[in-house]
Amino acid sequence: MDYRFTPEEDAFRTEVRTFLRSEIPADWDFDPFELTGDTWDFAREFTKKLAAKGWVAPAWPKEYGGQGMGYMKQVVLSEELAYRRAPNTALIGVTYAGPTLIVYGNEEQKKQFIPGITSADIVWCQGYSEPNAGSDLASLQTRAVRDGDDYIINGTKIWSSNAHKANWCFFLARTDAEAPKHKGISYFITPMDAPGISVRPLVNMADEHVFNEIVFDNVRVPRKYLVGEENRGWYIGMTTLDFERSNISSAAQQRRTLEQLTDYVREQAGTQSNGQTGKQTNGQASKQTGKQTNGRTGKQTGGKPARDGVKAKLAELAIENEVGRYLSYRVASMQERGQIPNYESSAAKVYHSEYGQRLAGAGLQMMGLTGQLLEGSKHSRLRGRFARTYVTSIGSTIAAGTSEIQRGIIAQRGLGLSRI
Repeated sequence: MDYRFTPEEDAFRTEVRTFLRSEIPADWDFDPFELTGDTWDFAREFTKKLAAKGWVAPAWPKEYGGQGMGYMKQVVLSEELAYRRAPNTALIGVTYAGPTLIVYGNEEQKKQFIPGITSADIVWCQGYSEPNAGSDLASLQTRAVRDGDDYIINGTKIWSSNAHKANWCFFLARTDAEAPKHKGISYFITPMDAPGISVRPLVNMADEHVFNEIVFDNVRVPRKYLVGEENRGWYIGMTTLDFERSNISSAAQQRRTLEQLTDYVREQAGTQSNGQTGKQTNGQASKQTGKQTNGRTGKQTGGKPARDGVKAKLAELAIENEVGRYLSYRVASMQERGQIPNYESSAAKVYHSEYGQRLAGAGLQMMGLTGQLLEGSKHSRLRGRFARTYVTSIGSTIAAGTSEIQRGIIAQRGLGLSRI
């Protein structure tokens, strides 16, 4: 592929940046799944503005509420939104549910749900993982039993992002208990206010409520909400995961985080060189500083070798970020040609998630003790971003398929290696 953007795409990038400067507060620095209360309300309002410009899903065909925009323009838009951490309450619908419905949904389903995604009226959540079915998702036990024109659903889903805010859910359930586990699963859609659905909060290690448990207790789902063929839902669900794993947003968000870390390190280096350390040469402070020049703390905070080590690490992280960005461009170029990425998406996903952990770890180390403070402490820096992402990034190599699963996909479907 040609990695250069066209003049038209560059002009569109300028248009997007101008819009974001006018609509996003200068101090806005929240992650997409970090929204509660007032920030969620602002996110809903902002997403409606995106919808008014046709920017919720501009690459979709016009008959589905898009603009028929080229995929690389969509990449430009996604990059700029992610870089500014612009909120988007239609994110799950645009990234996962919508593309799947366009490929596998019937015309009635497309007419019902696609306009609600592009208008930002529908907030989606996903029902895949279960208490005993994570990486081995085909072991899921949520049952869907046919009863006339309905299916009766019983089971439990976990790790469902924003299920407490969503009004629709796409999920997998077992429709044939006797079939091989990959072949007895179907793909469904249900409104979240259907009788028998309850949502329970799951608080993560960063003390945030993003995830949820969804319990289905004799929930009736009309047959019209079955997507594709009965017992063929596993293959539809894997397509959804391919769309999820190919997201360009990760590289852009991580680039913003890296730039913030680099600015912080540069600011600290400037402060030290402008005499702050020199002021500590009198009295007790001098003795303390002298003690710190020996051993691990001194190596981290002072001296040319330490500074050179930090510069080298930042340079390494910058190069790695560019590699991840081009992996995502590769996936986008396939989508532009009408292809469905598979192992290419897995390569991008495993790379971004593991890079995110390396970036968070490096930031925490460079910031020292202040890096461990969460937002709310008067001594925290960058809104406690690295204290938070160091913890939350652990889940990034698990969500949407573990790194081990991704490497298996790459080995078998990409490299043609056999299963052991």
